[in-house]
Amino acid sequence: MNFLAHLRTVNRHRRLVRKGCFKIGLYWQGLTHDLSKYSPTEFWPGVKYYQGNRSPNNAQREALGYSASWLHHKGRNKHHYEYWIDYSLENADGTMFPVSMPDKYIAEMMMDRIAAAKVYKGKDYTDKSPLEYYRQGEERIIIHPETKKKLAFLLEYLAQNGEKALYEYIKKEFLKK
Repeated sequence: MNFLAHLRTVNRHRRLVRKGCFKIGLYWQGLTHDLSKYSPTEFWPGVKYYQGNRSPNNAQREALGYSASWLHHKGRNKHHYEYWIDYSLENADGTMFPVSMPDKYIAEMMMDRIAAAKVYKGKDYTDKSPLEYYRQGEERIIIHPETKKKLAFLLEYLAQNGEKALYEYIKKEFLKK
């Protein structure tokens, strides 16, 4: 049944993110990561569009032309770069622009990307998987240049050095800046 399968997927994802966040010292973020996924707005579409090998948000988007669950999710979770888009005060026309993310949310975003890749790729996961996924859509994303630079660096670092080294780097260098 999709209900139990989706619940297991969400729980596994959160558990992996929590484990990663704890390793880098982001305890509160690890505990509270993605709690909005249990809200009716996100959970029930996740059940309805569950496939097991990709985000149900993509299936909802294909079916409806948008994903209400994703719109809800990205507006409540600061580890998504989409959360960090605001109106420009410099342009009277209401132009939207990306804002630089604080490093602690970039670090949580890395834990999120690693966990998502592990959940959806399963035994085919490698330390290059999050970077490969990022590169598939890199040209289309609306992200602050400094955030993009930091994210790309961390993804490359993971691909070249592995998870353990990434955790140490984030904890000792990235979050201490």
